[in-house]
Amino acid sequence: MTEKAHIGVTGLATMGRNLARNFARRGHRVAVHNRRAERTDNLIEHFSGEGDFVPTYSLSELVQALERPRRLVIMVKAGPPTDEVVDELAPLLDSGDVLVDAGNAHFEDTRRRQAALAERGLHFVGSGVSGGEEGALEGPSIMPGGSQQAYGELEPFLSGIAADVDGTPCVAHIGPDGAGHFVKMVHNGIEYSDMQLIGEAYDLLRHAVGKEPAEIAEIFRRWNTGRLDSYLIEITAEVLAHTDAHTGKPFVDVVLDQAEQKGTGRWTVQGALELGSPVSGIAEAVFARSLSGHADLREASRGLPGPTGTRLASTDIDGFVDDIEQALYASKIVAYAQGFNQIQAGSAEYGWNVDLGSVATIWRGGCIIRAKFLDRIRAAYESDPQLPTLLTDRSFQRALNEAQDPWRRVVSRATSMGIPVPGFSTSLAYYDALRAKRLPAALVQAQRDYFGAHTYRRADIDGVFHTEWSDDRSEYEV
Repeated sequence: MTEKAHIGVTGLATMGRNLARNFARRGHRVAVHNRRAERTDNLIEHFSGEGDFVPTYSLSELVQALERPRRLVIMVKAGPPTDEVVDELAPLLDSGDVLVDAGNAHFEDTRRRQAALAERGLHFVGSGVSGGEEGALEGPSIMPGGSQQAYGELEPFLSGIAADVDGTPCVAHIGPDGAGHFVKMVHNGIEYSDMQLIGEAYDLLRHAVGKEPAEIAEIFRRWNTGRLDSYLIEITAEVLAHTDAHTGKPFVDVVLDQAEQKGTGRWTVQGALELGSPVSGIAEAVFARSLSGHADLREASRGLPGPTGTRLASTDIDGFVDDIEQALYASKIVAYAQGFNQIQAGSAEYGWNVDLGSVATIWRGGCIIRAKFLDRIRAAYESDPQLPTLLTDRSFQRALNEAQDPWRRVVSRATSMGIPVPGFSTSLAYYDALRAKRLPAALVQAQRDYFGAHTYRRADIDGVFHTEWSDDRSEYEV
C-alpha cells in the first residue's frame, strides 16, 4: 500500500508552492493539489528532487492521500474563494482532522469558520504567515490560532519550516479562533507604518539634505549596522542603490509614486476603531498610500502655495542626518507600541490571552518587519507582561528621551520646508498626547454636552453630569 502523505497543501500559486517545497525539504511527504492541474504538474516537474511529493488532481484525492488525523493547508485567495474550498473539503474530512488557512484572511472570517467546523468535530486553524515568497520557502514567521489540540498536531511541522533565531523557531500558538490572523493583520499594519517612516526619512534626505539615491543607500546601509538593523532598512538600501537598466537613472526615480495596498493595513485601522485602540501612526501610513493614488487630486493641487524654504546649509547636513535617524527610530517605537496595544485590546475583547513577548519573539525572523530591536520588545514584555505601553519601558524611555529634541527638529524643519512627514509628525503627536497632563478632550466633551446632552464626568468629583445650557445653566447629576 502506498505510504500516506504527512501533510497536504491546496493552492499552488507562489506562496502555496513554496510552503509545500519547504515542508518537503524538511523530510515530510507532501500531498499537493491545485484547481489548475498544470500548476501541480509544474511543481512536480521542476521541484520533485527537493523532497517527496504526492500529486493529486481533486480535493477528494487530496484528502484520501493524507494520513490521519489529516493536516491540510489551504493557500487560496481570501474571502469567498476560501469559503468555497472549506465548504468542499469539510464533508470529505473526519473528526479530529486539521484544516489550516495560511492566507491573509480577515480574523472575523476565521472565527466564523472555526466555529462552524468545530460543530463537525473538525479543527480549523487560521494562521498568519509572513515573509513573502522567499520566507515561505526558506523560513517564514508563522502565527497560528485555533485550539491547543490542533496546534499540537501542527507544531512539529510548523517549527520545522519556520525561520529560526538563536535556536528558537519563529512560530508560536497565538490563541483561540481568530487570534493568529488578528496578530498577522496587526503585523501588516505595523509594516505599513514602518515603510511610511522609512519613505519619509528618504524624502528628507533627498529633498531637505540634497543627497542622491546612491548616497542615501549608503546612509541606510550604515543605519542597518546599528539599532535600526532590519529587513526593511536592508532592502531600502538595495532599492536606492539600484540603477534602471533602460534609462540609467536611479531606479526609485522611474517608479510611479503611487503606492498600492492589498487591504490588511486598512483592516488594522478598521479593527482598531472598533476596539477604540488609537493607532494613529498606522492610520497615517494607510492614508498616505491612499493619497498617493489620487493622481487627479494631486495634479489639481500642484499650484497650491507653499513655503520658500531652501536646503540645509552644508555645515548642518551631518547633524540633520543624525536627527533623521533619531526621528525614524523614535517613530518606529511608537508604531510598534500602537500595534502591540491593539493586540492587547483584541486579546482582551475576544478572550485570547495573547502573549506579547511571544509575538515579539516570533517576529524576530522570517517576517517582513523582522528587526534587531524586536529583541528589546521581547525583553520588555518578559520583564513586565502587563506593560501598558512600550513607551514606558525603561530602555525605550531612554531612547525616546535621547530622540526628543532631534525628533522635534526634524518635524519642524520638514514643516517649514513643505516636505510632508505625516508618519513622523503623527507619531510625535501621539507621544505628546500620552504624556500631556490634560488634553483638549475636556472641551470636546463639554461641547458634546452642549449640543447633544451627551453628559460629562468631572475631574473633581465622581458621577455623570449634564448642564442645562439653554436654560439657567444649572448642573445636575444624571
